[in-house]
Amino acid sequence: MTPAESIPVIPHPCVLPTGQLPEYPRQEPVAHRNLLDRPPSPLNRKALDRAVQHLEAAPVLGSEQLVGYLHELYRRNCKAITIRSAAVAIWSFLRLLKQCSIVRLEDIRRAHIGAFVEHEQDRGLKISSVHHRLQNVYAFVRYLGREDRVVPELLLRKIHLKLPQGLPRAIAAEDVVKLLSVIDRVRDRAIILLLLRTGMRIGEVLNLVVSDVDLSSRTVKIYEGEKNCVGRVVYLSEDARQALADWIRERQPHQPRLFYGRGRSGLSYNSARMRFRKHLQQAGLADKGYTLHCLRHTCATELLNAGMRIECLQQLLGHSKLEVTRIYARLTDKTREDEYFKAMAIIEAGRL
Repeated sequence: MTPAESIPVIPHPCVLPTGQLPEYPRQEPVAHRNLLDRPPSPLNRKALDRAVQHLEAAPVLGSEQLVGYLHELYRRNCKAITIRSAAVAIWSFLRLLKQCSIVRLEDIRRAHIGAFVEHEQDRGLKISSVHHRLQNVYAFVRYLGREDRVVPELLLRKIHLKLPQGLPRAIAAEDVVKLLSVIDRVRDRAIILLLLRTGMRIGEVLNLVVSDVDLSSRTVKIYEGEKNCVGRVVYLSEDARQALADWIRERQPHQPRLFYGRGRSGLSYNSARMRFRKHLQQAGLADKGYTLHCLRHTCATELLNAGMRIECLQQLLGHSKLEVTRIYARLTDKTREDEYFKAMAIIEAGRL
């Protein structure tokens, strides 16, 4: 039997009932993670301080108001990446105003926001990146509007970008088998199977602590979602649970995070990404363009194909809106597929 053939493929526990549960290493009880009592992340303050230092070193029109807006984001407990992206986008917009000879915030018009959009497009940014920067600019304009620093018309006729609605990219079933067959490191196997079977985001996996995982009930508690900050519970298939049990036996118990790197208390995203790329090369899949996030897409696609209701999948993936989850239905609409081949059979048989 080859390594690939020995890999158990167990349906998600939300689709089929589980059977007898084997014994797994005992986990010591850990205090509940009360997020309401947790202080803001120091990364948020670091991002704010760096942005303010940059503005002091390269001041532009509206720097004072931008500093006030960034402080508001910090007070609202926005994440460091939110503060950084807002600072970059708005500073770029304000710098462009100088090139347009604007000397007062009250003189900003819709045409200036349009010029910023064209400027970012001409720089070669992806349309999704331009859209994100435009959203940051409009959020700042709303902030200025509360201080009566801009004309109200700026928010009445917004500029909207037409965004492409691509399909999520799932990993082919045969490629999943190839990938799993080359992963022999216990930690890496646990990470990959956790992503593949639960649909968690890589950031959520890297933030886990041991107490978040309950092997006996086959659950993982995500106390704070990576994107919407809403907690949820996901479930473990048998192969994912076995991989996690193997890692928990091997890991160093004093490490705070469930997954960590050599000489570090946690595992960085770049380290996880590089390990995934290495395994793709070993499996002969380096040219397929797969990313860690494709494992999440694969989980969602397979669960829908197995008959899971889309409302249940929405909760598992942590989507705030059902419309986001419906994207996967475009990949897995069996009714549409059956109707097509039924009609095509009639056409090919000349029975019209």
